[in-house]
Amino acid sequence: MFTTRPELVGTFGMVASTHWLASSAAMAVLEDGGNAFDAAVTAGFVLQVVEPHLNGPGGEVPIVFAAASDPAPRVLCGQGVAPAGATIEHYRGLGLDLIPGSGLLAATVPGAWDGWLTLLRDYGTKTLREVLDKAIGYARDGFPLLERAAFTISTVADLFRDHWRTSAAQWMPGGAVPAAGARFRNTKLADTWEWLLAAAEAAGADREAQIEAARRAWSQGFVAAQVDEFARRSFRDDSGEDHAGVLTGEDMASWEASYEDALCVDFDSWTLVKPGAWTQGPVLAQQLRLLEGFELSYVDGVPTPDTLHVAVEAAKLAFADREAWYGDTGDVPLETLVSREYASERRSLIGSDASQELRPGSPDGREVVLPQHVLRGPGVVPGDLAGAIGEPTVARTGATRGDTVHVDVVDKWGNIVSATPSGGWLQSSPTIPSLGFCLGSRAQMFWLDQGLPNSLAPGKRPRITLSPSLALCDGLPALAFGTPGGDQQDQWQLGFWLAHVHGGLNLQEAIDSPMWHSNAFPSSFYPRSWTPGELVVESRIGAAAMADLRSRGHKVIDAGSWSLGRMSAVARDSRDGLLRAGANPRGAQGYAVGR
Repeated sequence: MFTTRPELVGTFGMVASTHWLASSAAMAVLEDGGNAFDAAVTAGFVLQVVEPHLNGPGGEVPIVFAAASDPAPRVLCGQGVAPAGATIEHYRGLGLDLIPGSGLLAATVPGAWDGWLTLLRDYGTKTLREVLDKAIGYARDGFPLLERAAFTISTVADLFRDHWRTSAAQWMPGGAVPAAGARFRNTKLADTWEWLLAAAEAAGADREAQIEAARRAWSQGFVAAQVDEFARRSFRDDSGEDHAGVLTGEDMASWEASYEDALCVDFDSWTLVKPGAWTQGPVLAQQLRLLEGFELSYVDGVPTPDTLHVAVEAAKLAFADREAWYGDTGDVPLETLVSREYASERRSLIGSDASQELRPGSPDGREVVLPQHVLRGPGVVPGDLAGAIGEPTVARTGATRGDTVHVDVVDKWGNIVSATPSGGWLQSSPTIPSLGFCLGSRAQMFWLDQGLPNSLAPGKRPRITLSPSLALCDGLPALAFGTPGGDQQDQWQLGFWLAHVHGGLNLQEAIDSPMWHSNAFPSSFYPRSWTPGELVVESRIGAAAMADLRSRGHKVIDAGSWSLGRMSAVARDSRDGLLRAGANPRGAQGYAVGR
């Protein structure tokens, strides 16, 4: 099949990410003797600068990884929790049925800084200055502003001018929307990082002591103090009203990143590795379990209509279960949800026609309880949000839907990392002028109903869409992959997995293979709408395939030839030590580098 670029193959190291500057910066760290963890942290900070409409320092990061010294996969949670003041009663008392998708009310504790530094401390070899240096350089000296970033700023320009004036000052220098490709700077963010480095280096020459000092300077020092002061102010949000935040410096001081066991699910010689049900990650395992009962086929790199149909119907069932059962609670029946026995029961619901219903199952005989917002029906997507397909879109009214970034790294020693940073988008919340970044809006993913797995509660993580992936082959770490895309992440990853594992395509071919996704279940983002039966496809699946799918009852939307997914992947073959990488060509910014 046609590929946009070759699959990279080498023996030294591979990096793939959603931006060429992040990939090249990470590769430079590998060339300087760093390992995959040093490189991933470097890329993570560069991505905060060069893709500011997709992530930022005030956001979060889940990471799955395996170390050469201990190949058992692990998860690092860099997702902050709901503040102490974030109670259902508080939000209901403001007259809200949903948490707004933008503004200060939607902020959870920023987790990216502590997540990256914890990984660097425990598994990296470089100093904090060495991994921050390139990001500081781009923030202070400038970088070419992506066309999509400029477009995002243009869509919220009136909101910035009228209500978020600190954001206007940061992102519209001189009062004008910056041009795509223009050299753009964020010197205040560079200053913030330099202040954190000064605090780190004041702790002495020891690498780990420096990292610990920088963690404290963030969560217990001047950053937390500035966040606390700014969050007491009121700003316009998606509700159409002005609200102050509930996040405090005490919330930041009482939280830190943590490690946990990964979810590992076996599929013949492969083992899929995902974060737990505080993310949507297990839905990929559920989809693959359901598809074990079907014959899957590809012709010249393109899935057949039969394969597409059963994959979409499997996604609907898995994501319906996500809505009913996933959340940051110890009572998620996860073992049952990813079991072959449960999949066998659910598989019988996949028929020859497209389902138009939301059909969560009853694992272990449990009674399904859904949010009232979902029970009222799919609703209507506002016209200025219609057509959102996982890429970041911003309504002309100022309503926002953000996206994220991704990075995968593997090194010659066998360390392998997959991370999906997100949150703190420039359009998510007003910029904190003293720090040069804004807070995230991940709390919008909570429900304001009592008693659900994903109900809002202080100290709880929202059920996020962020879903990095790892895979073992014959028990050894072999593959790291992922994509931005909100609710679409584990659907586009499904397409990649099927193309690679079942279709026999190499990494780049699998990434280039036509993608698809369903919008037939509730969105995780405000205003939480969905469209029963809607199937979005890349036109490269072919006119005959689209006609076939429509005949089965799918409401097919042609998204164009190259529009869905921002996949990247790296791999290591334990038999010969060869490393591989591929990256997404869509949008002309993702890149893989290596040798």
